[in-house]
Amino acid sequence: MTDTMVSIGANEPRGGARVHASPTPLDLLRASGYVIFDRLLPDDSVSRLNAQLDPWFAATPRCQGDFYGWNTTRFGSVPLKSPASQELVLHPVILRLLDAVLGPHCDWYQLNLTQAVRLHPGERRQVPHRDEEMWPCPKGGVEYLVNVMWALSDFTADNGATLLWPRSQFTRLSRELDLAQATVAAMARGSALVYLGSLTHCAGANRTDRPRTGLIVSYCLGWLKQYENAFLSYPPAVAKQFPPALRDLLGYRIHRPNLGGYEGQDPAVLFETASHSLPAVDAIPASTERELRDFYARESREDGDAP
Repeated sequence: MTDTMVSIGANEPRGGARVHASPTPLDLLRASGYVIFDRLLPDDSVSRLNAQLDPWFAATPRCQGDFYGWNTTRFGSVPLKSPASQELVLHPVILRLLDAVLGPHCDWYQLNLTQAVRLHPGERRQVPHRDEEMWPCPKGGVEYLVNVMWALSDFTADNGATLLWPRSQFTRLSRELDLAQATVAAMARGSALVYLGSLTHCAGANRTDRPRTGLIVSYCLGWLKQYENAFLSYPPAVAKQFPPALRDLLGYRIHRPNLGGYEGQDPAVLFETASHSLPAVDAIPASTERELRDFYARESREDGDAP
C-alpha cells in the first residue's frame, strides 16, 4: 500500500499526512515522519556530485555486515571528498525544517554524519530500524535527529528506494512489520527525502541490474555524540577551508552551557591559534547569565546588610 500523497508540483514537498488545507513541509514531517521534496537539486548539480563521488565509490570496498549490507558501498567525510556536497549540507530548505524540529532542544544542532550510499544489484532489503537507536536511552518525545536522503539516481520500488512506515514514530519499535503498510520513497534524482530519526524505515532490495545511489546528510542535537567523529574526519587544518556555517555544523562551536570547548573557549579559536594557554571564557545561556548576576547582586546586598 502507498500512503495517501498530497498533490504537488516540482520542487514542492509531498508526504503522507492527510490534511484538509495545504500542508507545510513541517506539517507533513511531524504528522507522517517524512516529507519528500521533488527535484530540489537541479540536474547539473546532481551530475557534478556524481562526478566527484564516483571515484570514491570505485575505490571503497563494499560493506561487511548484515546492517550495512554485503552488496552496498558506503563512505563518509563527504564534504571533504565532494566540495559540491557542501551545498546540500547547508541547503536553506532543509535548515528551516531543522530549526523547527531540532532547534528548540539544543543551543544549536550539528552534522551527525554524511554518507554516500550505493546499493548494488542483488542487495537484499535492510532490516527495519530507527536511526535514533544509536543513542540507547529513552527519548521522551524529543527528536534526536533528522535525516535527509538525497537521490543521486532515480529511486524506484525495484532498485532499493527507502521504505518508510508512516506515523511509526508514534508507536513502539518493531522489526516485524507488514510490508504492505510501508510507503516506497520513489523519487527522481535530485529529490530529497527528509525523515525523523524516530521513524521506522529501511533500504529496499535492489532487484535491477543497475546500482541505486544516494547521499545521506544527517543532523542531530548539538549536545549528542555524533555518528561520524567530525574532528577526525575534518581536523582544524581541513575544516579551516570550509565556510564558517559548515564549520559550525561540524562542531567547531561551543554549545552552551560550556560543552565542547577547547581550553575553555569556543573551538573556533583553533583556526587562529593552537595555544594550550588560554583564559577560560563563560559560554552559558543568557538566562543563566541573568541568574548569576542576580545571585551575586543578592549576595552583595546581603553583605552590605551584615553588621
